[in-house]
Amino acid sequence: MATRKVTVSLDDGVLAFAEQAAKAHGVSLSAWLSKAARREVVRTGFRVSDPVGYRQAAEQEALRDETELVAAVEDLRAQG
Repeated sequence: MATRKVTVSLDDGVLAFAEQAAKAHGVSLSAWLSKAARREVVRTGFRVSDPVGYRQAAEQEALRDETELVAAVEDLRAQG
């Protein structure tokens, strides 16, 4: 999927949590925010005219993200 550079404003607390979460998952802040936004779009069922098929691609990526998240939680539980 193509990416675009954007400017986003976050309050200090949210930014700190997002940075910590990204570091814990071994990804960049940008990648973590992108996944979080994609999951939220799918979770809330946002609908828009989508002739290019971005929604389907986002849903598929979100499902992969969710599978990855479940595996990570299982790993953490196994570690105690």
